[in-house]
Amino acid sequence: MNALILAAGLGTRLRPYTDTLPKALVPIAGRPMLEHQIRKLKAAGFDHIVVNVHHFAEKIIDFIGENHSFGIQIDISDERGLLLDTGGAVRQAMRFFRGSTEPVLVHNVDIFSNAPLAELYAQHCADGRADASLVVSKRKTSRYLAFDTNGRLVGWKNVNTGAIKTPFPELRPALEALAYSLQPEDSELSLWAFSGIHIISPTLAADLEAFGEAFSIIDFYLSVAGKGDIRAFTPSDFRLVDAGKPEALPLAAELLPTV
Repeated sequence: MNALILAAGLGTRLRPYTDTLPKALVPIAGRPMLEHQIRKLKAAGFDHIVVNVHHFAEKIIDFIGENHSFGIQIDISDERGLLLDTGGAVRQAMRFFRGSTEPVLVHNVDIFSNAPLAELYAQHCADGRADASLVVSKRKTSRYLAFDTNGRLVGWKNVNTGAIKTPFPELRPALEALAYSLQPEDSELSLWAFSGIHIISPTLAADLEAFGEAFSIIDFYLSVAGKGDIRAFTPSDFRLVDAGKPEALPLAAELLPTV
């Protein structure tokens, strides 16, 4: 089972910690957040993990080496020359999985949740139709993904500015009129918040290679949504903490396994 941990960000929201550390090594409950993510993925059955690096890259590389890669295969996707954004990071990391027919679970290093990663991966593989599965939830934010009644990605909306992105011009009026609701709507479209956890299949590898060098993964998914199958995954009783700010670190600790 393949996974990518996105750990290359500058972590500006986590200053002053990230003045001397990469975001991935900021401690939560006494251990670096990267360690928590690796251990969670390993426990879920993932045995090949790629970690992308940029800010204080050598500290992450040394940390993984000192821990003997936690007993699994861990490769480093080096972005020290250019920070590739979320989509470019996936594009480069997919090269480490060449020859594998299995999809890749992508997980932001600072996202802590009770998402059932093994279940998500198994469901994506069993479905066989989805090119990507995106973990989403009903929570307040400013930027949302729009899905149709079949759970397929059709657009993006910033509810603060009204900005819209969609590969389906005929849906623009519906997206413009669409308001956010905490409850799933019965309408043609509904808005969901992206979690920073998703699974991408090798079927999209060629599209990724052709897309560019540094780009947003959401922009990429929107670009292929018209011809591909980008689906929502909505875990029950889902809890999530974005540990990208100092005040969120104690909240993230509450979502760590108790054993």
